[in-house]
Amino acid sequence: MSKTTSKSASHSSSASTADSSDRSACGPCCRIESIVSTDERGQMVLPRDVREKAGIKPGDKLALVSFENNGKITCIALVPADSLSGTVQDLLGPLLGVAPVG
Repeated sequence: MSKTTSKSASHSSSASTADSSDRSACGPCCRIESIVSTDERGQMVLPRDVREKAGIKPGDKLALVSFENNGKITCIALVPADSLSGTVQDLLGPLLGVAPVG
């Protein structure tokens, strides 16, 4: 397992950022940006650098999209809700291996 660097969030949650050798672990179209922990309420903090790269600001609405394999959720993606004016297939088609509709 490769080294991780711990970052402490502004409250009791913490995050670890995987080094660049682990960032392609999911395949060529996605990568591991960070490892986050959930608190007792199931909440987590998105690291500042991830929020900045994604353009996520306080109050933004995010759609939680899940991918299932054998009845278990194996991947969770956050998509800005305002970008869902098209179809989820258009946004996530490359991940799903299908061509965009529009």
